[in-house]
Amino acid sequence: MAAAAAAAVGGPQAAQSEVPEQGPALDKAATAAHLKAALSRPDNRAGAEELQALLERVLNAERPLAGAAGGEEAAGGGGGPGAAEEDALEWCKCLLAGGGGYDEFCAAVRAYDPAALCGLVWTANFVAYRCRTCGISPCMSLCAECFHQGDHTGHDFNMFRSQAGGACDCGDSNVMRESGFCRRHQIKSSSNIPCVPKDLLMMSEFVLPRFIFCLIQYLREGYNEPADVPSEKDLNKVLQLLEPQISFLEDLTKMGGAMRSVLTQVLTNQQNYKDLTSGLGENACAKKSHEKYLIALKSSGLTYPEDKLVYGMQEPSAGTSTLLVQGLTGASGALGQVESSDEEDQDGSQGLGKRKRVKLSSGTKDQSIMDVLKHKSFLEELLFWTIKYEFPQKMVTFLLNMLPDQEYKVAFTKTFVQHYAFIMKTLKKSHESDTMSNRIVHISVQLFSNEELARQVTEECQLLDIMVTVLLYMMESCLIKSELQDEENSLHVVVNCGEALLKNNTYWPLVSDFINILSHQSVAKRFLEDHGLLVTWMNFVSFFQGMNLNKRELNEHVEFESQTYYAAFAAELEACAQPMWGLLSHCKVRETQEYTRNVVRYCLEALQDWFDAINFVDEPAPNQVSFHLPLHRYYAMFLSKAVKCQELDLDSLLPDQEMLMKLMIHPLQIQASLAEIHSNMWVRNGLQIKGQAMTYVQSHFCNSMIDPDIYLLQVCASRLDPDYFISSVFERFKVVDLLTMASQHHNTILDVEHERSMLEGALTFLVILLSLRLHLGMSDDEILRAEMVAQLCMNDRTHSSLLDLIPENPNPKSGIIPGSYSFESVLSAVADFKAPVFEPGGSMQQGMYTPKAEVWDQEFDPVMVILRTVYRRDVQSAMDRYTAFLKQSGKFPGNPWPPYKKRTPLHPSYKGLMRLLHCKTLHIVLFTLLYKILMDHQNLSEHVLCMVLYLIELGLENSAEDDSEEEVSMGGPERCHDSWFPGSNLVSNMRHFINYVRVRVPETAPELKRDSLAGTSSDDLGSLQNSRRPKVLQRENSGTAQVFSLVAERRKKFQEIINRSSSEANQVIRPPYTPKKWSAPGSAPQLTTAILEIKESILSLLIKLHHKLSGKQNSYYPPWLDDIEILIQPEIPKYNHGDGITAVERILLKAAMQSRMNKRIIEEICRKVTPPVPPKKITAAEKKTLDKEERRQKARERQQKLLAEFASRQKSFMETAMDVDSPENEIPMEIATAEPQVSEAVYDCVICGQSGPSSEDRPAGLVVLLQASSVLGQCRDNAEPKKLPITEEEQIFPWDTCAAVHDVRLSLLQRYFKDSSCLLAVSIGWEGGVYVQTCGHTLHIDCHKSYMESLRNDQVLQGFSVDKGEFTCPLCRQFANSVLPCYPGSNVESNLWQRPSNKSTQDLIKEVEELQGRPGAFPVSISSETNLSKEMESVMKDIKNTTQKKYRDYSKTPGSPDNDFLFMYSVARTNLELELIHRGGSLCSGGASTAGKRSCLNQLFHVLALHMRLYTIDSEYNPWKKLTQLVEDMNSQLGNEEQQPEVPILYHDVTSLLLIQILMMPQPLRKEHFSCIVKVLFTLLYTQALAALSVKGSEEDRSAWKHAGALRKNTCDAEKSCEVLLSFVISELSKGKLYCEEGTQECAMVSPIAWSPESMEKYIQAFCLPFLRISSLLQHHLFGEDLPSCQEEEEFSVLASCLGLLPTFYQTDHPFLSASCLDWPVTALDIITQWCSEIRSFTERHAEQGKALLIQESRWKLPHLLQLPENYNTIFQYYHRKTCSVCTKVPKDPAVCLVCGTFVCLKGLCCKQQSYCECVLHSQNCGAGTGIFLLINASVIIIIRGHRFCLWGSVYLDAHGEEDRDLRRGKPLYICEERYRVLEQQWISHTFDHINKRWGPHYNGL
Repeated sequence: MAAAAAAAVGGPQAAQSEVPEQGPALDKAATAAHLKAALSRPDNRAGAEELQALLERVLNAERPLAGAAGGEEAAGGGGGPGAAEEDALEWCKCLLAGGGGYDEFCAAVRAYDPAALCGLVWTANFVAYRCRTCGISPCMSLCAECFHQGDHTGHDFNMFRSQAGGACDCGDSNVMRESGFCRRHQIKSSSNIPCVPKDLLMMSEFVLPRFIFCLIQYLREGYNEPADVPSEKDLNKVLQLLEPQISFLEDLTKMGGAMRSVLTQVLTNQQNYKDLTSGLGENACAKKSHEKYLIALKSSGLTYPEDKLVYGMQEPSAGTSTLLVQGLTGASGALGQVESSDEEDQDGSQGLGKRKRVKLSSGTKDQSIMDVLKHKSFLEELLFWTIKYEFPQKMVTFLLNMLPDQEYKVAFTKTFVQHYAFIMKTLKKSHESDTMSNRIVHISVQLFSNEELARQVTEECQLLDIMVTVLLYMMESCLIKSELQDEENSLHVVVNCGEALLKNNTYWPLVSDFINILSHQSVAKRFLEDHGLLVTWMNFVSFFQGMNLNKRELNEHVEFESQTYYAAFAAELEACAQPMWGLLSHCKVRETQEYTRNVVRYCLEALQDWFDAINFVDEPAPNQVSFHLPLHRYYAMFLSKAVKCQELDLDSLLPDQEMLMKLMIHPLQIQASLAEIHSNMWVRNGLQIKGQAMTYVQSHFCNSMIDPDIYLLQVCASRLDPDYFISSVFERFKVVDLLTMASQHHNTILDVEHERSMLEGALTFLVILLSLRLHLGMSDDEILRAEMVAQLCMNDRTHSSLLDLIPENPNPKSGIIPGSYSFESVLSAVADFKAPVFEPGGSMQQGMYTPKAEVWDQEFDPVMVILRTVYRRDVQSAMDRYTAFLKQSGKFPGNPWPPYKKRTPLHPSYKGLMRLLHCKTLHIVLFTLLYKILMDHQNLSEHVLCMVLYLIELGLENSAEDDSEEEVSMGGPERCHDSWFPGSNLVSNMRHFINYVRVRVPETAPELKRDSLAGTSSDDLGSLQNSRRPKVLQRENSGTAQVFSLVAERRKKFQEIINRSSSEANQVIRPPYTPKKWSAPGSAPQLTTAILEIKESILSLLIKLHHKLSGKQNSYYPPWLDDIEILIQPEIPKYNHGDGITAVERILLKAAMQSRMNKRIIEEICRKVTPPVPPKKITAAEKKTLDKEERRQKARERQQKLLAEFASRQKSFMETAMDVDSPENEIPMEIATAEPQVSEAVYDCVICGQSGPSSEDRPAGLVVLLQASSVLGQCRDNAEPKKLPITEEEQIFPWDTCAAVHDVRLSLLQRYFKDSSCLLAVSIGWEGGVYVQTCGHTLHIDCHKSYMESLRNDQVLQGFSVDKGEFTCPLCRQFANSVLPCYPGSNVESNLWQRPSNKSTQDLIKEVEELQGRPGAFPVSISSETNLSKEMESVMKDIKNTTQKKYRDYSKTPGSPDNDFLFMYSVARTNLELELIHRGGSLCSGGASTAGKRSCLNQLFHVLALHMRLYTIDSEYNPWKKLTQLVEDMNSQLGNEEQQPEVPILYHDVTSLLLIQILMMPQPLRKEHFSCIVKVLFTLLYTQALAALSVKGSEEDRSAWKHAGALRKNTCDAEKSCEVLLSFVISELSKGKLYCEEGTQECAMVSPIAWSPESMEKYIQAFCLPFLRISSLLQHHLFGEDLPSCQEEEEFSVLASCLGLLPTFYQTDHPFLSASCLDWPVTALDIITQWCSEIRSFTERHAEQGKALLIQESRWKLPHLLQLPENYNTIFQYYHRKTCSVCTKVPKDPAVCLVCGTFVCLKGLCCKQQSYCECVLHSQNCGAGTGIFLLINASVIIIIRGHRFCLWGSVYLDAHGEEDRDLRRGKPLYICEERYRVLEQQWISHTFDHINKRWGPHYNGL
């Protein structure tokens, strides 16, 4: 504690126990031991007093916090409060340990820990596990340690990042099954743990109360209650000061069970609390503290009961509570609140204090009871302050750490409930409501997940009452008047979705707790039994009924699109639907019938109140819709449950007809609005209305929104009069006016362009209503299967997206748990798995599920698809896939219609639904539509026809058992449309002929143009066809006409039901002409009545439609005439799939099967020969209005054609471009024989399209990408890739990489030899070398400049930076950043120079030397500045700037020209070496390289050579001389010069020498000179090999070799004999001290193998091969020769002969020896002597180094990325908690480099250096700007390339072949080798830039 030490407040006490300075610790210990002894005596009063006095003094809360609050005293006096606090803590530790060491004390206490529970508490972002197989509660979670210690193989588990924090449940059998416990917590260890000795914890019992009291005093002190909310800064300051104290308490809880039980005693002991905190003592400080506490209580709107003695708080024994339920249960107009006033001593269930809100009830709420809070123990006051300080993390952790103690758990839960309302109040005021919500849930989820505990608190503390009341209070604060229906007089109030409370989801913690406790059966039952609670709850739900009302904008677009809709949907889902699902899950069996009745009863009451409040009669207000009807949905879902699971009689739960009519209106309104929204009628309301329509059907919402709505409509339809229902539907969808026989009509309420889609909407809705069986008899498994099939038919799906799209019951305890057994089994039954494939374009596929063929065949259900699609395009996608399946399987070639699917049988309760199909109104509508379609009236589509036929088919499938009886029973009052059809059965009505129809039409209508009624129906048809033509002209002023007034019909029904006297109602609305069609009186004036002759029946219309669809007369032939069997077969497969023709045939067949009459009539109709339909004549007017669709179609076709043409042109252009601009084209054969005429290379410019040679003035160039690369440097001498370290022991050391070895060699040379000479002896560029690649396209350099200018001005955000010279190739869009000028001249220059020369080697050597000495032997003189030379210079600058300075400057004198010289030939080396790697490390495969056409080495060589020749090598230093001439008098030279010697020629890197020699020659080079240089260098290389071999051998080997060679020294081919030369080299080198250092390091190097001639030959060949490979590649590029392919073992000989090293007459009969390739320019032994002497003089001083330099390791294997472990978890567990080596913190976003294994902080500011974050920095150091990082927490790989980065994807996939980015799903992931290989391939081939498309700048922030 920040307590005053002894020296604090002067006074007698302070003086007497002044602690001597020297040994304060000793002294404390002694005091503690003394006190412990005193207390252990039987009579311990004295000891106790002494201890109290000491504690009074040490734990004194007065002084320091003044300092903390004011801050002035902190600096002054006694080392500030910090020191005093430290001291107090020290005292406490000493006292607890009773004089012993504190650590030993801790250990001793831990020994008594009966660790049955883990209880580890974690905070947000902690990685934990959840196993659904082992969990009882859905909230169960385990810490990683317990999870890995337990056995969860094959379980359904996942890893997750905790959002709010949590605690480990291992060992708690209330929450999880014991089988899942880990090894530590399996043993119920309490049995064998010894009893705790009394004296061990005795001191704790005395000290801790004071300590906690002191903490509370601090909290009281620190909380200054100002007028406004205390600033967070102050609170945080107090908390920071208290950090050590709370941590001390937290440490105590970690000591285990024994200490926890002491703490529990202290925290819950009421006596202690009373004694210490009453504030009644004489202690002024305590008094002040108590006052502060009272002030805090008051300001919280709470009161201390003492002030209110009026209420006579009685103290019930044993802490049970008495509940007073006051308030009016269901008084109309009042809120009907159930006030729970909880008069338990420690629990005044307080509500939310005095708060401004819409006053709803004049009920006498006794506020005071809600606002009383009395604390009776430390625990209660601690929680109070925890809430006041807004749940500081430390306090929360301390309170939760105590939970494993059972007694504490109960006490704490009760305390938490007691403070529940106060918590919510604080939460509402809080600024940081998010953080606070998380902390609250962190606590409550631990308490309420436990059923036993929840039940106990519900019984003893009225948990349910408190929760419901608090929820109600919370929502009451943001109510507004509802504007639904009757805006002025509405009494209904709804929540305002714009309020922060809803927008920020502040109510989330309460609702979450409520759902949590309702998941326990015992609690839910109490809720369902308690009528008062149900009333209150329905009240609560009604606040959401009709919220977020949308009003359709009719004039202009809304200015501001409100985004409140998401808050509204979330609120309904979380606050209404989820508790509903929770309750439903307990109503599964017959015994629970009573509960359902209760809910339904109060739900209906609430609905009735709602209808009254909004003044609803029978018409919904137009142009408004709310998607939120939670009361309707509660009612619907409980009905469904009652029928499905509880065997209740549906009718017993239904209200009267009038109420049913009201109930159906609003859900129907929503369905109609959906159609309006999709018809773009709400477009002025902005995008958000579309968002609402989508959310309403979206997978997470649909089964709490659209499904209950449709079900409720189905229930209403099955109980109401079908004619009434059908006419309501068409009226709601506003298409009544369209349903007329007349060819024109006038729709008063709908624009013409919306008619068609609204009609489609109405019919589709009817189809869904009649065919959906989700709540009407399908079992859960059938539902799951149907949902899954629907989703899979729209698109192939990944496993996770399927889980997400299948609407599972939102309540976790309800059967379909994602990943449960039934899900997997259904999935495997309906779908096939497509493994993830990797497409060559680089796009990565996930593992997908695709429907099996039989699913398409039998189960594809378009109705379900339409119901579940969020986007309309998905319906189309499903149909396209269906079409493709039928084509592929050969079932149907054309464009099929949606198939008709058989339905599950209806549950008997809903049989009435089918009456809709057998009502005359529907039949009239169907008849009219069929007629209109046949007559080609406007605004009808194929979709309409499809739905009409679907409805007819549904009717036939569900016809009444016996149709004759149906017709008889048709008595009753006559209706206005009896003239249409005699009965109500569809089967018989189909054959009923309708002759005349009276219609109301505009005077201009074509129907009036005819003079007389034609005699026959056929004539009539024809004349109608003719007369319809001019109709288009009058489309504008057409009037209205109806089938029969649907509206009047519906009104009448409503009257009828309300007045219950049908006779009057019928008298009122009696149709004027019974035989004719009835039409509404008072229609628009210009209407007139016409009588149409129709003479059709539904059957005849269908047959004519068949003719129309097939385009042939008499196309329908009844199939049963050939095969009578067909009428008996139940299913005929040929009719399953097909288009409209098939559908018509299927329907006619079904009609014939159902009735003999129909069969006969069909046959009759078919016999009558139908006259041919006259061809259409198109009038001028019609031409104008050629159907919009058709025009669009044509435009589309034109566009396709253009695109196709363009694509083919581009393709041919690409092909030609690829051929021409390849600089090394194969040499045409004729030229070689003809006289030397040279064709100049021609280049095509891809910008201006002109072709021509590249010239000095207008040079052409290749589009190239320059990039620095360190891939070469990553080669190692081991073919096995290194493994990624996953333990502390494994580490990767970089010193065996190629780059490291070369670095060491160069620095060794630079130590002993002359710098300029060192820089010619090696190559650099292993790290940070510049790699040049091209796409092969050329452009004029001036064109390129203007192209770059235009890119600069183009403001579109490109993925590249134009200022850095980046662009994309104008033709193929490949990324590039420079242009490499093409050297003017022929592209077949080589063949002039390729004639075999007969000059002697000596002559050639001379020529080479002369050519090298001649500077500027170029056609272009450097001095004259041409465009070409300028460009060459600028590209050279680009090349230099591509890599960092540190990779270019190796010289000791900065800026020396040697640096540039070295850099330039190394660029050539880098490109050759990389090409070698791309070819797989050897040239065995031969042929032109894959990149052959795209190679730019030839042009690159020109540029490099041009610049190299600016430097001359002094002739005496030119290595060429040393290689080809004997120099006299070496020693004298060495002797007189003091400076460092040059590098001995044997230490030179031969390949570097080759490049230097060639680049120093004037270009183009002659082939003979090239061969000459190679020959000479081979002699040097061979000698180096021998020297290296000699060093490798042992002393015995050497003497044997020396001897063997000496014998053959004088034979004829001595110069070509390996033994002779080796023996000579050994004898020469042994003159120095090279071999002397035996015994020291030598043993290590001696190879244990015995050298045979074969193994020596093999060593020498391997030593020389890299040089031969590079030379051959170079020859291939310079002279365009193909590389021969060969076997691996003959690679050496093939390359040697290809390079001309092997004499042509060489015989291959005896084994090949590398020595036969030698061709010495001067006597071999002399020149060897000369070379060895250079080394000798060096090794005399430095034998060790001399030896090391001789052995050059040249056998590098291909580079690889690190090898990754099989299972991602191994990487994750090691790295996600690993600390960074730089900043020693655990990074927030750890990453690991896949090239070298370095662990880095991504985006970490901690490791930032000069504004570069660590990943960017590492990518520069490790990969010269290219980095490949695995992000540990996301499992994805990111690529950094220079200043850009991209997300590459993941190489770890789960069992279903999916990535899990950010580990959101947390399923186990396994390496996908294929993807990893692709990644490695892209790295080696430097194609990241080309293959990955989504690049962005990283601004050095990664």
